[in-house]
Amino acid sequence: MDKKFLFNFKTTRSGLEVPVKLNNPFNSTVPEIAKIAATEFQDYIISESVNQNYDFQTQRSKMFGVLVVQKKDGGYCYLGSVSGKLSDNIVFEKLIPSVFDESVGGFFIDRGMKELGEITIKMKSSEKNVDVLSLKKERKQKSIGLQKRLFENYHFLNISGEQKNILEIFKQSSHGFPPAASGECAAPKLLQYAIKNQLKPIALTEFWWGSSMENKDREHKSYYPSCKNRCRPVLEYILEDKELYIKKEELI
Repeated sequence: MDKKFLFNFKTTRSGLEVPVKLNNPFNSTVPEIAKIAATEFQDYIISESVNQNYDFQTQRSKMFGVLVVQKKDGGYCYLGSVSGKLSDNIVFEKLIPSVFDESVGGFFIDRGMKELGEITIKMKSSEKNVDVLSLKKERKQKSIGLQKRLFENYHFLNISGEQKNILEIFKQSSHGFPPAASGECAAPKLLQYAIKNQLKPIALTEFWWGSSMENKDREHKSYYPSCKNRCRPVLEYILEDKELYIKKEELI
């Protein structure tokens, strides 16, 4: 385990009740200890933003997440991550990374994206001269194949130690084929790291950081439940707790 990813609490937690079980990620209720972790983690985001001259208010806003965990020695700390990726050349060293290893298959994802880009360039240069339907078909087929191979290389462990990829996980759910970026949200990254490193998940929350959306669907520093279309099948698989989530949601 790389200890650089562990954030130690700075805030005094005396008298604070620590949950005995992880909260429902799809519920809007946020445990107090998760709020404390989120507030401290936001200080880290601010510090890194200043160091790297990146302003989330004027540039790309993101959803971040924190997971409070209990270590083998009984102590508590927390992990932090971001949904998707930060902008190019922006690296926050203490964020839990993607479960996908970009170097796998000889960096097949980089090669595939380059090929798609080359076809797009050909399409633009051919629009006024020849029929581009064949190029569009070729690009679509390559894109579908690349997405499938990508999902095949997103591997997740559940709490029993079983491993499945994104396609296998979604196949067993009612969601069908996974949407783009499935597995890249903050919550799956955090829980996967905790399970792999024998850290007990205690409390989880996600929050929006940066400029608010025009429709106010996402507002700066506000907490939000995990998304259902991308995260629900993955989290239910990881935590092996599908029935519990369904029962709780019926009461929300």
